[in-house]
Amino acid sequence: MSLSERLVQDMKAAMKAKDKDTLSVIRTVRASIKNREIERGSELSDEDITDVLSRELKQRNDSLQEFKKAGREDLVTKTEREITVLKCYLPEPLSEEALRKLVKETVKEVGANTRADMGKVMSALMPNVKGRADGKLVNRLVQEELTK
Repeated sequence: MSLSERLVQDMKAAMKAKDKDTLSVIRTVRASIKNREIERGSELSDEDITDVLSRELKQRNDSLQEFKKAGREDLVTKTEREITVLKCYLPEPLSEEALRKLVKETVKEVGANTRADMGKVMSALMPNVKGRADGKLVNRLVQEELTK
């Protein structure tokens, strides 16, 4: 079953269960997916849908930090529930240890020695960790590896 089909089925289940929070998140995600499909003029693959889900998750994580700073506990709780729903559709995230191992392997493959080679490493590494690791964390680990 494709990710798109799973979203539709889960949306129907949320409607039947009268789960407004889950239903709202899925509808928002499906609208983002539809907008992306209109931009591209074709249906999205599961990988493209994962990109949309990752972007939605990142937006909510950013909002969560702002809501915590502002002391808005009501919005913090709501956003945390939304994040939980989104994570159900994303692939299992990589642990920091597994990510460090991938960074080391990629640095060796590319033959990077200095921070000037960071672009080469990132362009080779990001397709492998797409949707499974935060870009900021990957960037930091690559910098650490190249400054050793």
